[in-house]
Amino acid sequence: MKLGIERLLEEPALRKPLAGRRVALLAHPASVTRNLAHSLDALAALPDIRITAAFGPQHGLRGDKQDNMIESPDYTDSIHGIPVYSLYGRVRRPTAEMMDSFDVLLVDLQDLGCRVYTFATTLRYVLEAAAKHGKTVWVLDRPNPAGRPVEGTKLLGGWESFVGAGPIPMRHGLTLGELASWFVRVLRLDVGLEVIAMEGWQPEAAPGYGWPLNERAWVNPSPNAPNVGMARCYAGTVMLEGTTLSEGRGTTRPLELLGAPDIEARALLATMQGLAPQWMRGCRLRPCWFEPTFHKHAGKLCSGLQIHVEGTAYDHGAFQPWRMLALAFKALRTLAPAYPLWRDFPYEYEHERRAIDLINGGGSLREWVDDRAASVSDLEALAVSDERAWREERESLLLYR
Repeated sequence: MKLGIERLLEEPALRKPLAGRRVALLAHPASVTRNLAHSLDALAALPDIRITAAFGPQHGLRGDKQDNMIESPDYTDSIHGIPVYSLYGRVRRPTAEMMDSFDVLLVDLQDLGCRVYTFATTLRYVLEAAAKHGKTVWVLDRPNPAGRPVEGTKLLGGWESFVGAGPIPMRHGLTLGELASWFVRVLRLDVGLEVIAMEGWQPEAAPGYGWPLNERAWVNPSPNAPNVGMARCYAGTVMLEGTTLSEGRGTTRPLELLGAPDIEARALLATMQGLAPQWMRGCRLRPCWFEPTFHKHAGKLCSGLQIHVEGTAYDHGAFQPWRMLALAFKALRTLAPAYPLWRDFPYEYEHERRAIDLINGGGSLREWVDDRAASVSDLEALAVSDERAWREERESLLLYR
């Protein structure tokens, strides 16, 4: 299998349109080749490409910043002597000064296939800026490690934010290159977009179902994305960020865990089984104890569940992480109606709207959880309608079949 960056490096004909043009790169720590060379270093070593600037998204170009709303500064790269602009610092949209530093922007970001993962929003912002300033964007495509499945309700109009770039379901099943084409189409952007597609990516192939296991090393695209298991769970476990439950930050299994000191995991699991066992398929849930070293419930022993999505425990077609976490919230509300579940705090620079609603692109999930009369079939009906519509909408965008 070849990544977009590898095709660009290995095929001089692909690079010909870049001759004589100033080139910038938007990348992060997981922007590496099969030999684990960082894309910036690999591109800078080519005699026929002139790199004039680089950009880093949330968590930075080369180094990692833990958690959300921890900003990265602009700086000069010590190796290549070029400016590195942060798109998660004093600004999140590139400024005119930044856009003036290049003619063509190469985007080489490892995504997780979830609407909330902020690299999708950064991609939208740079496409919009490129359209405004007459620049060209090339997306060097990479795998979606969560594969092709679609799940969750679509973001509602008016709920756009840094964790919601448009009317996309939580788990969209696209690569970043395919998503770029969707942005251009839906936003009607007059921008030069080129997608350097991968060769040999098989999103339905076992055992990776999106990620080429045993062929590629995993490099964290963000500090709390340590493995493929997290990527598979993320479209559900990211919702824990909007709750008082720990998502496992401060442990070695972030975003594969949920828990708190004041819940009883076995009772929670039994209640989930009683409400909607069909939403728990495709994985194994194990009651466990864990103690975060930082973040929510730091230094406290938490009762919780670990989601196992590896080996024989994993059924790619059956696993529905968004529904499963919604079910966990509903079960907790059933066990303890007054439990302070929803976390009230500034989330991704939003100070007025609830974090859980920003994450879900509207209030429907929270309202469903809190409504004692709402049934499993009520949420299922909402999701199925949006999922069906999205599958039809994305069909013409798919580059890998």
